Amino acid sequence: MRKAADGPLAGTALVKETCRLIRLARSRWDAHDNLGCRTERARALALYDTLTKEQKEEIPQVLRVWLRYRSEKYFGEGRTPPKRR
Repeated sequence: MRKAADGPLAGTALVKETCRLIRLARSRWDAHDNLGCRTERARALALYDTLTKEQKEEIPQVLRVWLRYRSEKYFGEGRTPPKRR
């Protein structure tokens, strides 16, 4: 894990950290941990939005699709809200 004193991420380290966060969010999703998934997805999305077009292409397509489209269905603004008991 990275320490805050190491400074801001750049280049390859930024791409690797983004991939790591997306994979972590997916593993939380698979474990049915919606709050953890939502948190890690938000972190990954924040980093993903800082990447250049070339850096975004370095991220495997499977991870990009999950982050931008599939997870948007469940965590986006237009999602169906959970039912209250």
